[in-house]
Amino acid sequence: MQLNKIPTTIVTGFLGSGKTTLLSNVLKQAAGKRIAVIVNEFGELDIDSDLLRSCPLDCPEGEEESSRRSDDGFYELANGCICCTVEEEFLPVMQQLVARRGDIDHILIETSGLALPKPLVQAFNWPGIKEHCTVDAVITVVDGVAVAAGRFAHDEDKVQAQRQADESLDHDPSLQELLDDQLSAADLVVVSKNDLLNDEQRARVQAVIAHEVPNTVKTVYIENGEAALDVLLGIDAATESRIDEVHNHHDHHHAHGAHHDHAHDHFDSFVVTLGEVQSDLLQETLTQLVETHNIFRVKGFAAVHGKPMRQVFQVVGTRLDRYFDRLWQPEEVRKTQLVFIGKGISKEMVENVLHDALSA
Repeated sequence: MQLNKIPTTIVTGFLGSGKTTLLSNVLKQAAGKRIAVIVNEFGELDIDSDLLRSCPLDCPEGEEESSRRSDDGFYELANGCICCTVEEEFLPVMQQLVARRGDIDHILIETSGLALPKPLVQAFNWPGIKEHCTVDAVITVVDGVAVAAGRFAHDEDKVQAQRQADESLDHDPSLQELLDDQLSAADLVVVSKNDLLNDEQRARVQAVIAHEVPNTVKTVYIENGEAALDVLLGIDAATESRIDEVHNHHDHHHAHGAHHDHAHDHFDSFVVTLGEVQSDLLQETLTQLVETHNIFRVKGFAAVHGKPMRQVFQVVGTRLDRYFDRLWQPEEVRKTQLVFIGKGISKEMVENVLHDALSA
């Protein structure tokens, strides 16, 4: 470990890859380690930071105390992509952490699912940060199921051969470039949802990863976001010292005089706010929306009629998960808020579909 520098782990990965679940499990294992967390969410609602804060239903005794401590360690960036806001948002946040470096053992940064890690890592060479912080590792989380299905693969023939029934979720050049760029900066690759992969699918995922990362970069396959702390932390890669040698699609576009057009500029992102809803009806409507429109990700909370607990909704591709995470607080307004991310989708259209279905 670099002496007197706060080790920082940057967790990157595409939408729905499992970054928040991984970070939540890191915090559960922290065991007295003082961790500051920076969350950067793409969309108007910082849902990931709220999910990380929430004490799980099965939290052990005494978890509430640590939950309060971790809450104090959250530094939320303004909404938007971290590679666009890093200059005006990231530096002040890091300066706050540097000022409190005696209270911090480790920094965790979860980037937006549509962000490029390279500009963020480069910021660790800035005066005022370089002297006090180092990048312990860039961890790229890969959705094993999505990659195995050929959605973000390199071989165009293979992509065509493995097309999903839902064509809107198939190969997309900007998605492929984004995955390539996230992998190119990785010091460790974490493949999530390993329990849903068979041997053939696992080999397919490994082939995609091997195309982008050298053999020296380890790949770990995990289930439910669970990985040992000593696998994730203490890698001591000092990634900032080599990041300028990492070449990616984003650099290529800039080198050829292209407009400053990040991959995520091609995506639409907005929040829909509703009142109390019927959970099954909302699930059915979201499933129909995803099947009929180019929606990559839906994530948020629902206030369910007659239920004292808040329900979390997560939609990735055609998979939808929902679970109750905590009680509504007396001072909270019971409302439903969902972030939608896709291409060629409009807030008005989604709102109309939801309102029509839920008010029927």
